[in-house]
Amino acid sequence: MVNLVIMRHGEAEPMSAQDSQRQLTARGRHEVNQMALWLQQHYAAFDQVWVSPYLRTRQTAELMLARQAPFSQLEIMSELVPDGDAALFKSYFDARISEKPDARVLLVSHMPLVSFLVEAFTVPGQAPVFSTAQLACIDYRPQQGGRLLERLSPQELALLSF
Repeated sequence: MVNLVIMRHGEAEPMSAQDSQRQLTARGRHEVNQMALWLQQHYAAFDQVWVSPYLRTRQTAELMLARQAPFSQLEIMSELVPDGDAALFKSYFDARISEKPDARVLLVSHMPLVSFLVEAFTVPGQAPVFSTAQLACIDYRPQQGGRLLERLSPQELALLSF
């Protein structure tokens, strides 16, 4: 059962002095919409969407939520910034999820944190590189650990669509 999906935001504008205010590009919005549709078709709706406070991740989360059930709740989390601590976040996640162990959660964040989160929730020593809007679908149980079930990027999805 996939109950945790880790996602990198869609393609954003070039680097600027205000990194936290970079917006999604038209391509980034398209990537995210593709992934949102795929998730809607393959997995049950999320109970919670946890997102970095950066503009591009909030825009990504809003597009993802548009394809989710109306009960999906959005929560902005300062811990999900690019230089966030994956081990510390995992401890926080475990404490929060213990209250509702069957909750389905989507995390929307940045490189390099998304790679370190996959490693923290699955197998140490395996931190995959994420392209923009890429997903990692994980079956996770706080006491038993997690298992990476699949990873999918917009580019791979386009190949599957042929």
